[in-house]
Amino acid sequence: MTTIHLQTLILAPVERCFDLSRSIDMHQSSMYQTNEKAIAGRQAGLIEQGESVTWQATHFFVRQNLTSIISEMERPDYFIDEMAEGAFKSLWHKHTFQTHTNSTLMLDEFICEVPY
Repeated sequence: MTTIHLQTLILAPVERCFDLSRSIDMHQSSMYQTNEKAIAGRQAGLIEQGESVTWQATHFFVRQNLTSIISEMERPDYFIDEMAEGAFKSLWHKHTFQTHTNSTLMLDEFICEVPY
């Protein structure tokens, strides 16, 4: 099992950061280099708790699909997405948002297992 922690300071209000992190449209726009697109489930707008999205992208010259579901959400503090189907044995991702003076600290925790 692998765990990755990331911290990103963003000069924007916490509510804006929270909503943009759930935006299907923003994600697709930011991932143009892998031609990542939503092909099933929620395909536009803001994903909500209980909803799923299936992403199709090309990584390392291999086209892959990954379906994730938003399993927990407390706006604007955090949300968790978990892989329902995809190349990993498991994938869990918590997005946490903390208000700081004139900014937001976004904390990402990824826990994943490869299938081998």
